[in-house]
Amino acid sequence: MTRRRWTLLQNERPLIQARLAGDGCCHDLYLRRLPGHRSPLPPLSAAAMRAGGDWPHRYARWLEDAAEYGPLRPGRWRLSPRTTFAPGIWSCDLVQDWPDAKIELLCGGGWHGVLPLRPLPAPDAPRVKALRKHVREGSLAPVLLWWVSFLDGWLLLDGHDRAAAALAEGTAPACVELVRVPDDADWRATAADITQGHEERMARLDKHPATPHTARQRRAMERGYADALSTLPYDAAATPLDPRDA
Repeated sequence: MTRRRWTLLQNERPLIQARLAGDGCCHDLYLRRLPGHRSPLPPLSAAAMRAGGDWPHRYARWLEDAAEYGPLRPGRWRLSPRTTFAPGIWSCDLVQDWPDAKIELLCGGGWHGVLPLRPLPAPDAPRVKALRKHVREGSLAPVLLWWVSFLDGWLLLDGHDRAAAALAEGTAPACVELVRVPDDADWRATAADITQGHEERMARLDKHPATPHTARQRRAMERGYADALSTLPYDAAATPLDPRDA
């Protein structure tokens, strides 16, 4: 039998303590989630959700601003909509036990479920009831999922109430997925070239008088730069944790 332990931290505060046990390639992962999770995203008002917009781009900015509480570390990350899941992700593979849970990691198939970082509220909770109207209107903001390699699944970083509202209305919540990807030399060289070209174009723009037109140009160039980086190829990388051998 093999036994290993991991701890997932948020700003030095332990959020998850995990122990792996089992024989061969099939294992049980025993989890204990601890209170105190702080979302790296600010609260979303009803008006902000109805206004909509580019949620991945907005979430990316908020994650950068919440470095103290967010998962971002030096390296390369991808943040994009996640629209396709295997069956059962938001039903049988959604962990609703709190605080302790057991996940079966099967040979070849892994787990691929969703692990909330706080208990999901009841469908009739006041906040959930208000959000269910957004589900029906199609204005509910997506939840934020973080792919964690040692879990072989996702942590629900933000949107516990929104997830509960969508599920109460009989649908899976819209998702934005955060994934850490390899920071290889080829990618860095290409990204450096793209960045240099972007900085040169921005420097030329700065020489022009500030007008609404140049402000629109600046926004378009910033968006084009972000889109160019997001199109570079990648695969998921291991999630940085605090591994501890038992």
